[in-house]
Amino acid sequence: MDVDTLVIGAGFGGLACAALRAAAGDRVVVLDRAAAPGGKARTVPTPAGPAQAGPTVVTMRPVFDALFEAVGEHLEDHVALSREPILARHSWRDGTALDLFPDPAASAAAVDAFAGPREADAFRRFAAEARALFEAFDRPMMRAARPRPARLLAAALSRPRHLGALLPGRTLQGALDARFRDPRLRQLFGRYATYVGGSPRLSPAVLGLIYHSEASGVWRVEGGPSAIAAALAGLVRRRGGTLRFGEGAARLLVRGGRVRGAVTDESRTIRAAHTVFAGDPRALSEGLLGEAARPAVPRRAVEPRSHSAHVWAFAARATGPELAHHNVFFADPEEEHAALGRGETPRDPTHYLCAEWGGTPKPDPPLRRFEIIANAPPLPGGTTEESASCHSTMLRSLRAHGLRLDPEPPPPTTPRDFAAMHPGSAGALYGPSPHGSWAALRRPRARTPMPGLLLAGGGCHPGAGIPMAALSGRHAAEAIGTGRTSPSRSRPGATAGGTWTPSRKTGDGAAR
Repeated sequence: MDVDTLVIGAGFGGLACAALRAAAGDRVVVLDRAAAPGGKARTVPTPAGPAQAGPTVVTMRPVFDALFEAVGEHLEDHVALSREPILARHSWRDGTALDLFPDPAASAAAVDAFAGPREADAFRRFAAEARALFEAFDRPMMRAARPRPARLLAAALSRPRHLGALLPGRTLQGALDARFRDPRLRQLFGRYATYVGGSPRLSPAVLGLIYHSEASGVWRVEGGPSAIAAALAGLVRRRGGTLRFGEGAARLLVRGGRVRGAVTDESRTIRAAHTVFAGDPRALSEGLLGEAARPAVPRRAVEPRSHSAHVWAFAARATGPELAHHNVFFADPEEEHAALGRGETPRDPTHYLCAEWGGTPKPDPPLRRFEIIANAPPLPGGTTEESASCHSTMLRSLRAHGLRLDPEPPPPTTPRDFAAMHPGSAGALYGPSPHGSWAALRRPRARTPMPGLLLAGGGCHPGAGIPMAALSGRHAAEAIGTGRTSPSRSRPGATAGGTWTPSRKTGDGAAR
């Protein structure tokens, strides 16, 4: 079988690339061993319906608006989205709680009531810096297929007031310690490092920009983010592409140093002008797709690994405190990050809980869908006993906050389970570690040293999370398009090129 573009992996990176290339007229085939599209954005069945077991909402919505518009469609025609009125509800065991909101003034007022006017002023400065950092890094880093240090430095110098956050060795924890006096606020904003699988003590201060990406809009999707993945899969099919679920790639076809397709698990040979690997790029460096493909990804680009997690997805009745859609139940940050640094499962981690209906428990509530996430080390790290104990730890931790679940959730998905689901990942959910000043620049790019092979997905540039994975797919699609010498076969209104179209909903073309 001969195709123009073969995509291995139907996560957001692979699907974004496949949709763009199919819209440009390519003959596209997508392979994935899973039974459905979405990659890490997956669901599990429960008595109350499918529960999310991966990402729960969408940020940086213009990335998806632009992606759908690039193939001649509109996002809201395919999925129903609603903007969350509360970014997250944060709770501590001393009984205090803090909500953050899309409106910065409302968040500042909440911080004032929570910790006083001095901390509210510190929050306003933090929010302004997060916005400036995001705007400085949007084009030269996230949307650039090949980010260059010189361009990043120029962007930083354009906002010298915020240059301190970019200094080598400046960590997120150090920046927060200098900004906030209240340890609860340092813990809250330090949690942004865990969004990309790191510790605030070792991750660069620039990760504070994640606050701005959330404050710019957290969008709930009816059916969860996996509904966007299903919509993208539908776009690939409608534009003539083929998706094969339950069938992966056993090895890449490499001849004369060029990748020329793959042999599937079913021993089918698919010859392709371009092959896009949208799994964890560490699988290539480990030789899991054949020894000949190892040179495509140097080990230094995928090591060390990010954190993993224990993830519960289930249905239960909840009684106790009022829940928002996003809830964070804080524990001891010192113990948690020290244990993770040693490669051990924390004895008392913070727990994120998504109440997927986003409502308040009633005196006699029906079964509702939940997802709970706690940080854990990748493999090797942690033991079977530690993974088993994390279940009882989670229940005790939530009870300490007054929350009870009935019936108790089933055991979690563990780092070992994630390692099996995502070959080569070592169970790390976010790809390479974000630790160190230049970690983001070490990630593999869309173009590889091997002709005919490109990369997409959260394990490569620009990073973890479904908006970033989608951008990686766009980078791969554009690399294929610009690498062609034949005339474009694009359909009208369907380009895989570098235009950044504004959202009909936001009117803003910048990724957020």
